[in-house]
Amino acid sequence: MRKTISVICVFVFILFILLFPEVTVHAAADGLLLWYTSLLPTLLPLGILSNILIASGYFHYITKYLYAVIKPFYPISRAGVFPLFAGLLFGFPLGSKITADLVSSHEMSKAEGNILICICNNLSPVFLNGYVFCTCLKRPDLLPVGIVSLYLPPLFYGFFGLLRCKKGTVFSPDTKKPTSRSQLNFKIIDAGILNGFETLTKLGGYIMFFSILTAFIRMFPFGSELTQTLCAGILEVTTGIHKTSAIRSFPLRFALALGFTSFGGICGLAQTSSMIKDAGLSTMHYLRMKMVFAISSVCIGMLLLSGM
Repeated sequence: MRKTISVICVFVFILFILLFPEVTVHAAADGLLLWYTSLLPTLLPLGILSNILIASGYFHYITKYLYAVIKPFYPISRAGVFPLFAGLLFGFPLGSKITADLVSSHEMSKAEGNILICICNNLSPVFLNGYVFCTCLKRPDLLPVGIVSLYLPPLFYGFFGLLRCKKGTVFSPDTKKPTSRSQLNFKIIDAGILNGFETLTKLGGYIMFFSILTAFIRMFPFGSELTQTLCAGILEVTTGIHKTSAIRSFPLRFALALGFTSFGGICGLAQTSSMIKDAGLSTMHYLRMKMVFAISSVCIGMLLLSGM
């Protein structure tokens, strides 16, 4: 049954491309332009740098000092500090990519990796400030409320999840690798650059695919404005947040924006899955937790908004 549905969906998608080539080309161009102007210049340098730091072993020097600061407050391993800070500062999907790389290189256990991808794979504060609260909601004064609402649930879950891992002594890597001195050479740099471009190319493909799919949905409006907004936000986060501007009730707009941002959309789920699959991390666990975080963020945000 599932295979039949998949075949039908693929057939309908191909039929749409053949019947509406102009719309398809325009949507694909929009998706690739977004990738080229926004993701490529911001994530590629960071992706290459993280690849080089992990492969060379130099990331240990960074985590040494960060771990000393965070250790008294948060039960995370020394290796886990790197994706935690990188993910929270630079946002999705860098957090999941770094976590997967650390698990693959046996610097971190899969148990901790499954928890960390849920904590550090969120949209960045820069995106929240610039796009969500300034451009779409036009309420930059609510940025602190948004940050608390969006980051508190995953950090809260991470605290108790990592604490349970620590008590279960699964912080150590699954496979011990020989101790080696940190080194940096052109082979490591070349591999880091190649891996960075491979990762960003995958993201570009997913963004283009979901841009076409979103254009397909826009051509056949159904239900109320709220229903269309919900479908758009579940599918792709930026489109969903943008469509909230058509809703008159600000509390409802605010709640939807928080929910879409926290969940990240199916497009974000597909991108994350492509980042973590080779490391053996669980996409289903990530999906379940993102749904829980989305509901929690909406509840916290509305509670804080009502008290203002």
